[in-house]
Amino acid sequence: MHIVVCIKQVPDSAQIRVHPVTNTIMRQGVPTIINPYDLFALEAALRLRDEHGGEVTVLTMGPPMAEDSLRKALTFGADRAVLLTDRFFAGSDTLATSFALSQAIAKIGEVFGAPDIVFTGKQTIDGDTAQVGPGIAKRQKLLQLTYVSKISSLDLAAGRIKVERRAEGGVQVLETKLPVLITMLEGSNDMRRGSMVDALRAARAELVVWSAKDAGIEDLLKCGLRGSPTVVKRVFAPSPRAEKAEQVEVKPAAIETADALIATIFGKLPALEAELVELHQTL
Repeated sequence: MHIVVCIKQVPDSAQIRVHPVTNTIMRQGVPTIINPYDLFALEAALRLRDEHGGEVTVLTMGPPMAEDSLRKALTFGADRAVLLTDRFFAGSDTLATSFALSQAIAKIGEVFGAPDIVFTGKQTIDGDTAQVGPGIAKRQKLLQLTYVSKISSLDLAAGRIKVERRAEGGVQVLETKLPVLITMLEGSNDMRRGSMVDALRAARAELVVWSAKDAGIEDLLKCGLRGSPTVVKRVFAPSPRAEKAEQVEVKPAAIETADALIATIFGKLPALEAELVELHQTL
């Protein structure tokens, strides 16, 4: 079994600041980390490999400094790391990113064997679009299972996998055939601590580094800024709310007090009352 896990090196969101004049993100001096959602995907992949055998290949697209995140993934137990880096990828939006990664996954399949499962996190903390995983699945013609909270079972002989997927109003139990792309939810597992053996192996490991040409990407117009129809006009921090929360004391099980409280809320937010009435009429 071969599993590919797509990860991304992102700025630590806890230390990101917005420039007060230009309203742009200030990245200088901000440490980078592996996108937290991708760690849940990596752990899910490692658990499947430990149980069923096989290899886990970690893939990322980014500048040469993204090597740090790949080596970190190797310390957790990944078998191989591939860095896709080229100046042609600079400024990629989700469309261009999913194209480049899908091409790299195809190349990985040629060199190291076709993947049975491709894992990604549900989204990244810098973009929050949740589009790259499904975009890869579309381009690779893979079945996709998104927002997965649990891998219930994997039958390699039958080529089928069963998962639990968090959905609005409950949990869906889905079963499909391999190969498949899975995006993992937060809280679906706990990331393991890397062993000393893996840490030493990661430090001296020779990463696979591919340029666009190495990955077999011929249409460079689909990469980077030229292949990115999305344009970010402005980034800004939300302004603090001027109104403070109002504390209302109520007596337990007092219907009159509850009615008075609701009337007060609707008095201040008449649009809310209209929306609730309209919603009730449609049900």
